[in-house]
Amino acid sequence: MTDSNIDLRVIRTKESIRDALIKLIDEKGFEAITVKDITTKAKINRGTFYAHYQDKFDLMKKCEEEIMLELSSIVKTKFPSVMASLKTESAAVQPFPHTVSVFEYLNENSDIMRAVLGPKGDLSFQARLKEFMWETLYGDNPFAFVKEESLLVPGQYLSSYLGNAMLGVVQQWLNSGRKESPQEMARILTTITVNGPLFAAGIKK
Repeated sequence: MTDSNIDLRVIRTKESIRDALIKLIDEKGFEAITVKDITTKAKINRGTFYAHYQDKFDLMKKCEEEIMLELSSIVKTKFPSVMASLKTESAAVQPFPHTVSVFEYLNENSDIMRAVLGPKGDLSFQARLKEFMWETLYGDNPFAFVKEESLLVPGQYLSSYLGNAMLGVVQQWLNSGRKESPQEMARILTTITVNGPLFAAGIKK
């Protein structure tokens, strides 16, 4: 068997395991899942599972690391265009380029995102995702949008507000069936983020 065939088999096996995890989270919740549940659902033996993952927590961790890596790549790629859009004086709020790309990624991977971000998923991942959002905006990195010296309120409160708000918008969209397009969701989130909730509610002009 050639290396390419082996690689393809490994990819398919991991996809089957991940698909099984997603379905089981929806059915019974992550905490109640066992490795036996996963192998039965994926139609593989335990040896095959343990050839790739230590346990269900390692599986979940690797799935989450892949998500974070993809989101980080999107932000870094779109950073120059986002900074350019922030400098425009246009009254009309255009969706941030990276926000459109993030929602496109969430849309393409809605099954795993809904599973890990839902009430039956890994609650600790939600905390890490909010931390990632804040690090992207404010962290000590060359791609941060917010500088400490520019803050008008303590950073930890702004971090908590933005992280919970952004995550809440994403969860609402995923759980309600993704009726809006990624472009429309990017516009909604950008409007709320740039102008604030009172503007979005029609109270403040």
